[in-house]
Amino acid sequence: MGMIKAGFIGCGNMGGVLAAVAAKSLGLAPGQNNGQSAAGSKNAAGDQSGQNMAGSVYVADHNQFKMDQLVETFGCRASSAAEIAAECDYIFLGVKPQVMDKACAEIKDILAARAKASQTAGGQGSKAAGGAESGNAGGAASNADGSGRFCVISMAAGLTTEAYEKMLGKVPFIRIMPNTPCATGAGVILYSPGQLATQEDEMAFMQLMRPAGIISRLDESKIDAGCAVTGCGPAYVYMFIDALIDGAVRIGLPREQAKRFAIQTVLGSAMMCAQSGAAEPAKLKSDVCSPGGSTIEGVTALEDYAFRAAIMEAVKAAWERNKELGS
Repeated sequence: MGMIKAGFIGCGNMGGVLAAVAAKSLGLAPGQNNGQSAAGSKNAAGDQSGQNMAGSVYVADHNQFKMDQLVETFGCRASSAAEIAAECDYIFLGVKPQVMDKACAEIKDILAARAKASQTAGGQGSKAAGGAESGNAGGAASNADGSGRFCVISMAAGLTTEAYEKMLGKVPFIRIMPNTPCATGAGVILYSPGQLATQEDEMAFMQLMRPAGIISRLDESKIDAGCAVTGCGPAYVYMFIDALIDGAVRIGLPREQAKRFAIQTVLGSAMMCAQSGAAEPAKLKSDVCSPGGSTIEGVTALEDYAFRAAIMEAVKAAWERNKELGS
């Protein structure tokens, strides 16, 4: 796999996390402020796939402090939306849905010129996944004149591929929905490639994001529903942990101890779910509930206050809001 240029337009909570993930994947280091790794360097995960990735990560944001943090901490390169659109192979859009049309308008003409130059050069890279050769198979760097192949990747909630085609024209595109735990390497990225995205685009994207955690392809019609769980779900888990801490403080535990106990309990319980094979969470819950014991009393209290129904309603409300954002 060749040298890759990944650019991030918008480096807020999610864009910044994925820029850091890309920097780790490409083997960038703090203080490497030109944002470029040495060719053939191993990625942060030890290159278990057997493929070396190297390249550079460009970042652009109206908040200079955020850019400076990514440059100083992860070795990214401070840039602009125009430069990223002109130079990068993988262009990540990390701005909010409400301002996406403005961000797309800023780069639309640049991308159109690159697409036209690529077609003029022989149409390389214009065929969709499963078709013939790509202009930068495996993610090779863009040409300096901007004629190389590119792929746009957006993480905005609710916005469909059709919406991006209206804002950007028909370009190679992958829609993604990541979550904030990607920062720990235990996150989830849902993705759906558009018709013009090649297999090389898809594979390079997956390799670039591999340090984030689970990367799962999903039909676009299911992306909003998936995001209601993976994207919004961490907030519900944090609320549960916070409530567990307050409950422990209420009955006399010091807050720092309560926090440590609550976090470890949730972490261990999640690991039990992940490692228990076919066992459903309901079965694991039953295993903890001894007849006439304290746990079943606590579970009964949660049922009295409609704990499960509240979570189910939260997921449904988030899903409905995702659909509204895309309308």
